[in-house]
Amino acid sequence: MALILPVLGVSPRCGDNCYFAENATIVGDVEMGNDCSVWFTAVVRGDVNYIKMGNKVNVQDGAVIHCTYKTCPTNIGNNVSIGHRAIVHGCTIHDNVLVGMGAIVMDNVVVESNVLIAAGAVVLENSHLESGYIYAGVPAKKVKEVSIERFKGTIERISDNYVMYASWFKDPF
Repeated sequence: MALILPVLGVSPRCGDNCYFAENATIVGDVEMGNDCSVWFTAVVRGDVNYIKMGNKVNVQDGAVIHCTYKTCPTNIGNNVSIGHRAIVHGCTIHDNVLVGMGAIVMDNVVVESNVLIAAGAVVLENSHLESGYIYAGVPAKKVKEVSIERFKGTIERISDNYVMYASWFKDPF
């Protein structure tokens, strides 16, 4: 069973049909919507500020979601995929976003809906990522415009797939 712990009397909360891998860690002021999943060795640490996630958010293997003490909570919308070994820290990510494998999203970043952050990209503190683009590189820059319809379809497909994958593993939480 996943390591799920309260911090300062506040326990993680989740909606319906969520899956947490047996070695995932979820602690503190964390709130998840429905159909979310936190995969093997991933950490969602709401100890120094809150973390809120919408529906159909998947936090893939080895990813870390954290925040900054008293200044930068983490807010994640619906249909968001956090790729393997990505770091999401003290930022706001809106709906239909893919954070690629090994990408880093730093404090006070705002990622609008329908954005793809490429694998290995580093989104610097205080950046604002505009809807409808792929961002890549170190530091992350716009590299390609993609239609909102195509983005939405791709991101929803990935989110739906992770709901299906979770069904292969889970016992009710």
